[in-house]
Parts: sequence; C-alpha cells; structure tokens
Amino acid sequence: MNTIEVISEILKREGVEYLSCFPTTPVIEAAAAAGIRPIICRQERVGVGIADGYSRVTDGEVPGVFAMQYGPGAENAYAGVATAYSDSTPMLLLPLGHPRDRQGVFPLFDSVANYAGVTKQVEQINVASRTSQVMRRAFAALHQGRVGPVMVEIPADVALEEVDESAFFWSGQVRQLASQGNPADIDAAARALCNARYPVIHAGQGVLYAGAHDELVELAELLQVPVMTTLLGKSAFPETHPLALGSGTGVMSGPVYHFVRRADVMFGIGCSFTKHGMSMNIPPGKTLIHSTNDPRDINKDYDVDYPIVGDAKLVLRQMIEACREIAGEGRRHDDSNAREIRSERDAWLNNWAYKLNDTGRPINPYRVIKEFMQTIPPADAIVTHDSGSPRDQIMPFYRSDGPRSYLGWGKSHGLGTGLGLVMGAKLAKPEKVCVNFMGDAAFGMTGLDFETAARSSIPIITVVLNNSTMAVETGAMATSHELFGTRDLGGNYADMGRAMGGYAERIEDPSEVSAAFARARQQTEEGRAVLLEFITSAEIDTSHKRAF
Repeated sequence: MNTIEVISEILKREGVEYLSCFPTTPVIEAAAAAGIRPIICRQERVGVGIADGYSRVTDGEVPGVFAMQYGPGAENAYAGVATAYSDSTPMLLLPLGHPRDRQGVFPLFDSVANYAGVTKQVEQINVASRTSQVMRRAFAALHQGRVGPVMVEIPADVALEEVDESAFFWSGQVRQLASQGNPADIDAAARALCNARYPVIHAGQGVLYAGAHDELVELAELLQVPVMTTLLGKSAFPETHPLALGSGTGVMSGPVYHFVRRADVMFGIGCSFTKHGMSMNIPPGKTLIHSTNDPRDINKDYDVDYPIVGDAKLVLRQMIEACREIAGEGRRHDDSNAREIRSERDAWLNNWAYKLNDTGRPINPYRVIKEFMQTIPPADAIVTHDSGSPRDQIMPFYRSDGPRSYLGWGKSHGLGTGLGLVMGAKLAKPEKVCVNFMGDAAFGMTGLDFETAARSSIPIITVVLNNSTMAVETGAMATSHELFGTRDLGGNYADMGRAMGGYAERIEDPSEVSAAFARARQQTEEGRAVLLEFITSAEIDTSHKRAF
C-alpha cells in the first residue's frame, strides 16, 4: 500500500463514508477505491463547508473530511477553515503538499505554516512510514479536549510512496477522553444555583458535542430553571420545551431578554462566554457559574464566580446529583417559570404579528419563516441560516426541536457558508428535511454550488430571500448608495436553479409560501435539490436587536 491508500483505509475504519473534495489530488482516487464516495464541489470553501456541516450533525463522532490540491486549492479553502476554527468544528483536512524538494521555496503556498492559526493541529507526513502515527495523532486531536479542524498535509511525492506493511497499524477508533469537574467546585456551584432566586442556564454547543442534551433537560426540570442557548448551541435544549427561552446573540427573543435581564445567577454550560459579534453580552451584576472543557475560557471576558473545568455531560450529571441532595425533588411541579415564559413569548409574538402575518407584497421575510415552521415541523428538519439579515430574522423566531435540528454559526461569518453546511447535514442525516436560508448577496458568493447538490443527488432545500439589496448595509453605505447605488443587487435565482439541474420556484405571492414549501419537501423526497426564491421586502427592522 502507498501513503494515500493507507490514509483511505484508516478513514474507512473510522467510519468515513464521504470525501468532500476538489481536484487535483490523488486522495480522491484512493478514497473512491476504498469505497468512500467523493463529493466534488464547485469551490473549495463550499467543500470545506460540506465537511463542516457533516461533522456538526454527527457531533464529530464521524468527522467530515475535505481534500484539496496544493497551492490554489489550499489557498481557496482558507476562509472555510477559518469559519470552522472559530466555531470549533472537528473536521479533517487533507491538503496535498508541494513535493519535498520544493518546500520552503518562495512564493509557493505552505499549508503547514499558513494554516497553523486556524487549525487545532497541523502536521505533515514527511516520511511514508510515519503515516499511521500522524493519522493517529490527528484523530486523537479530533476527539479530545476542545475540538476544532485538524490538518494533515501530504506532500505530492510522499503520497505515492510505498508504506512497509510493518509500518501500517490501526488499533481501532480513537475515542474522546472526558473528565468530571472537581467535586468541591461542583458542590459550590450547585449551592449557588439552588439558592438563586432567578437562575438562568446558558447552554453552548459543548452540550451538543458532549451528547449532554438529556442531562440538560433533566437538570432544568429538576430545578425548573429557564434555559437559553447560544447561537452555536441552538438546539442543545429543545425550544419547544416549556422552560426554553430561545437563543441569544445580538438579536434575541422576548423571553431571553426578559429572563436574562432579571437573572441573579447564570450557569454557563458547554459555552466559552466569549464576547464577539454574534454573542449576547451578559449584563453586569450577575453571579456566574461557568463550566467548560477548556480552561482558557475561564475568566477570559467575564469574572467568573464558580469555575468548573470538565466535560459537559459529566458535569451536568454531577450537578444533577448535587442539586438533588441540596434541593430535593420539590421544585419539579412548580410551573411558575414555565407559565411566565409562555406569557412573555405570547406577548412578544403578538408585537411581531403584523410582520409574521403580513399579507403585503413584496413578501415580508418574517412571513416566510412563520409559514416554513408551520409547514415543515422542526422535529423533521435541520435548518441553518446565512450571514446578515437571514440570520437575524430566523434565529429568534425559529423553535428547533431536537439536538442538531438547527446549525447555528457565525463567530467568523463568511457570506454563503450555510449552503455547504446544509449539504453536509443532508449527507449525515438523509432522513431529515435539510434547509438553508440565504440572501441574494450570500447566493452571489457560493450559489453555483447548488449545482453540486443537484449533480450529487443531495436533496436539500435552498431558500433565497431576494430583496435585491444588501439591506443589512443600509446604515453603513448610505452615501455611496445615494451616489452610486452600491447596495443594489439583481438576478433571477430560480432560473439559475433550474439551469443547474434542480427544481426551482420563484414566489411573489405571500399566500403561496406554505404551498411552495410543501412542494419543495415532496421534491426532496423524490431525490431532487430544490431552490425556492422568495421576492421579499428590504426588511431592516432592528427592534429585536437589544443590548443590556
């Protein structure tokens, strides 16, 4: 066997079924020969996104894998990897490298050096006999500690070198190592949580990667504590649950705003408490309990009163047992918080009813979101947004139902990322209705990869909210737009979707929104990729953007 055949055999033993990729790299041929299906993208950033979405939906148990050529392939993939790194996605990257006798020669692109800042770990197979060792370390990094993208560069000459049989070994799948929190830290945190008057649980995506959603529900129900999630953690707690507040970022639902503003104790579990453009800043004066598996997060942006370092699933189990000893079972039947959440949500939705039920033309994008939720039950779907207006519009209102039924992303938020993510999600969970919402600006970045979905028989639904403008830039580009029309966009994206081999509709009548989604679902069940283009208003309402 040569190097790439050894790598392909290892991938197969690790359960990898798909290789997202773009030529030219011999890894494609070796993987195909091993029974791993190549998914050829139209551009590398989307290919990375496919691997990213696959990893998110499998919670990294089987990582998404992306392979590309050296030079331009590695260069073009960089933006997608930066997004995955900022969102801590455990995916494996396999760039071809320049032959060893050309490495370090200016201006050849060096993946090992240039990707060091956007990967958890990067290593080169510089000798064929080290292939198994390097791959073992890569899979260990994918499963252990704070996760993130891992890169293994394969120099072109090493790729085809023979590997001696004695140098190929693979003892079995590498699995996550998880540690409990310090018992003293658990006890102190549990007492603070049980003694709080207005506690709120702040759950991040660490809950998803730890498979701790059941424990999160159990703790919330034991103490009847309201639960909100971060953007990345959306769906870690079922948003149809009576104790669910929804998600909080720069935009948030009414219940999140109400309960977080009042909270005296906030328990952050599986989150980093990082201040960034897509986070919800925590108001001052709160007592903070913070549990993370990465000690670098503790006291990074907030003063933490009760720090805990440990795996989210194990820590939640410890907290459940400690809180049961302290508070007993008496709070389980107290539904006062659930009733208040329902009241706050009803009042908030009533304030937005004129947009959610708008019958005017162009179609209000909030009407599209409401009709979508009513037509395709969240329990049947995996949904993701795109950057800009679609994210702000869907995130507060969409009520996910089940772990990874929503893919939130955006610490680094390149337009067009959602298209790749949803294709990866569909490959991981073919039984789900997988839908991405994007604007016309995002389509301009990656829209041609809708052809990848159509050609590769990945039956997703891409929703394009076409308002013919960059609405989110209205305040930032006022003068340039007045003088030169800089925010204007144009195009008939349904025509493009049909031309690329998919099923497509252009919808202008708000009364047709629900029926269009029903037809789209039927088309995906028949194996076709679908593009729905809704002609929408330039919605720039910012009343759901609240700061504490």
